[in-house]
Amino acid sequence: MPESPEVEALARFLAEEASGREIRGVDVLEFRTVKTRAAPPTSIIGRTVTDARRHGKHVELMLDGASLVVSLGRHGWMRWRDTEPLTPAADAPPALATFELSGESGLDVTDAGSWVSLGLFVVSDADEVPAIAKLGPDPADPAFTRDRFDAALGGRHKQIKAILQEQESLAGIGNAYSDEILHIAKVSPVTRAAVLDEDAADRLFDATLSTVRGAIDARLGVPIHQLKAQKVAAMRVHGRTGEACPVCGDTIRDLTFSGTSAQYCPTCQNGGVPL
Repeated sequence: MPESPEVEALARFLAEEASGREIRGVDVLEFRTVKTRAAPPTSIIGRTVTDARRHGKHVELMLDGASLVVSLGRHGWMRWRDTEPLTPAADAPPALATFELSGESGLDVTDAGSWVSLGLFVVSDADEVPAIAKLGPDPADPAFTRDRFDAALGGRHKQIKAILQEQESLAGIGNAYSDEILHIAKVSPVTRAAVLDEDAADRLFDATLSTVRGAIDARLGVPIHQLKAQKVAAMRVHGRTGEACPVCGDTIRDLTFSGTSAQYCPTCQNGGVPL
């Protein structure tokens, strides 16, 4: 699942590479991706890209007079094509829409899932996209404060891992980085927000900032087709079931609960007791 560090790197790449280019052609290969039927992606032909920015896990390609918002969903991503195009690997995800840009460049919007989770919106303002309008505060934002973090937790009885992934509470974090945050904070994924003591809340806040912001810094400048691999390589516990914890050496375990899964270290996060 794309999360804020990789999506931020993607948006900054597009801001640099696509700005000033005119949209010359649009081909939608999977019409279920089109979410604004009155303003389909073909309506942006002839417009020029002026900038790109991230909203949670969404990318906004800003144009003169409109915006193309790409909701990456669970398995969505983008491929950049230029005068020396990168040949996709044989197992590369299929393009569901393609955008031809001036300067012999192009952008493919892809989805690697077995069901279409990608969404394309042509809007005058990004807040017209319902999921963006509902986004909570973003830990990558310099204006993000401890007060905003505490408000997201709010003494709720919901499990911490679920809150970290809840976009209306905290924008941009998904399954992978929530596992990493909880491991660094030494908090069990099934702990409920209401029972966190002050010390645990401090650790969780610090881990959220350091994980999200540190990963953004690490991803900037990485070619966008390598971002997923870089993310996977950087994980401490997520996707590491059966491996040794890099902190204490205990075996990383997998837990499925409440419709999600988590990888965690019993010693670091649960007093040595497997969940």
